[in-house]
Amino acid sequence: GVEYIDSYYFNQVEHIRFNSTVGKYVGYTEHGLKNAEAWNKGSELAQELGELERYCKYNAANHYSAVLDKT
Repeated sequence: GVEYIDSYYFNQVEHIRFNSTVGKYVGYTEHGLKNAEAWNKGSELAQELGELERYCKYNAANHYSAVLDKT
């Protein structure tokens, strides 16, 4: 399967990540944990899931069929 990850860094430290396998934001710092909690309850999660549906799954299907066409 395909996994989509969207990470947010500040000063070279990952603070928060959306992971399609988990299906929500996960925080890695104190600030990231607070943001993850808020983003999972707000419109940010819906936007991220929309991007996953709109872009990732659409393109994954195209890439998969292109690979099959070459074999």
